[in-house]
Amino acid sequence: MTFDEVNTYITNLYAARTNLTQWQYARETELKEYIPTVDDDVARFLGVMLHLLRAKCVLEIGTSIGYSTVSMAQAVKAYQGRIVTVEYDEQVARQARLNFERSGVSDSIELLQGDAREILPQLSGEFDLVFLDVDKRLYAPLLADCLRLLRPGGVLIAEDTLFPVIELESKWHHLIAPIEEFNRAVVALGDVESTVLPIGDGVTLAVKK
Repeated sequence: MTFDEVNTYITNLYAARTNLTQWQYARETELKEYIPTVDDDVARFLGVMLHLLRAKCVLEIGTSIGYSTVSMAQAVKAYQGRIVTVEYDEQVARQARLNFERSGVSDSIELLQGDAREILPQLSGEFDLVFLDVDKRLYAPLLADCLRLLRPGGVLIAEDTLFPVIELESKWHHLIAPIEEFNRAVVALGDVESTVLPIGDGVTLAVKK
């Protein structure tokens, strides 16, 4: 049994239950040059976690064209929840806003356009879930603010954390060391319980004590 065989089985199993797929979302997006979005299994995992938490306040760092944002907004709608999402690229942020409107969830999303290293220190309050899917070189530098903004019992989810062990195109190799640094930093935290799940390109799940 291979990793690809497992993913194919799970994808086929949930095909009839998936309302919004990555492929469909990307096809309807006019802008075609952007950082890749999460896979369908990661979007599904985020939805399950949001329902478990009955999340009302979610912070996403790295919007891209908004596939994960829309998926999460649809989940938190049941709890009158809101998503705050941060995107560095102005053109991509503009497209994400159009996608939010097209998907009918723009009222549940606040998009902050700019550098996450400047935006996060200015944020306050407590979030039920923080989803980290930004430039991988920022994962470790942003970790302290991610934890500061989480409520006790809140969940940090970080995407692509198996980069050090999966096959990557050479253009992504420079991101392996930053992810390794982040992974070891999370494991060393005394006030967090965490694990890494082999879905997508690896997802770290960390609960703030």
